[in-house]
Amino acid sequence: MAVAALLPLAAQAEDIDTEHIFGFMIGSDVGTVGEREFQSQTTGSFAKDGGTYRAFNQQLELEFVPVQNFRVELGTAFMAHDINGVPGFEDRRQLSWQNVSVDLRYRFLGRESAPFGMTLAVETHADRVDETTAAVVRSYGTEFTLAFDREVIPNVAVAAINLSYQPEWTRVALTGAAEQDSTIGAAFGLMAKVRPDILLGGEVRYFRKYGGIGLDDLAGQALFVGPTAYFQISDRSRLTATWSVQAWGRLAGSNAALDLVNFERHQARLVFGVNF
Repeated sequence: MAVAALLPLAAQAEDIDTEHIFGFMIGSDVGTVGEREFQSQTTGSFAKDGGTYRAFNQQLELEFVPVQNFRVELGTAFMAHDINGVPGFEDRRQLSWQNVSVDLRYRFLGRESAPFGMTLAVETHADRVDETTAAVVRSYGTEFTLAFDREVIPNVAVAAINLSYQPEWTRVALTGAAEQDSTIGAAFGLMAKVRPDILLGGEVRYFRKYGGIGLDDLAGQALFVGPTAYFQISDRSRLTATWSVQAWGRLAGSNAALDLVNFERHQARLVFGVNF
């Protein structure tokens, strides 16, 4: 409602590029041919079922657009964990190099020639530290995301939907135990220009986590809600800030109103990018 009240300020705004305006979600735009970007993405996860839980992921990425409608992103990440007294977790306080990743995106439909934009993103990563428990592992996973977006008010407001599936294979180094799990998700986001260089909005995300990569046994589910802000700092640089809280969740076999075993209570992300 607050964003809608400010929409007249942006009545003469330029077209919205959805590539980077969302926080946890993605838009269908992939950039222009020859574009190159460096991106720093910091993600924080806070609060589990008791004790102290803080996890920070710092990802550094290089993005390229070699041909029309196709984007390549190469990345690496570091993790910092502070875990103390969380049920089912070992106490840890450590900083570690976590993973390498490759993110490929292809835009099948563009909003300029179709009723909506549509992009398929495939992100593959290899981890040496578990992002949740901080245990030493050998983990491989791929996240498939189908992104749709449409300008609901031309040049002013854009809505997006993401559908995702993420299978994961993990082997714990200490015990040799092998695990498989998967997560499916659906998300809705809305962003609106309140000034030519500022967009405000929010994201609603729903996840279901399963044991096994074939969605075999439901482990838990959670609904996250929170605001997002995008700032175009200059012609070449940008900043996106977002925060989400678990508004509802359910651990399998439990009547609790939240799932703080498979998911966190709070998630936050800060993304800075620059073209070069």
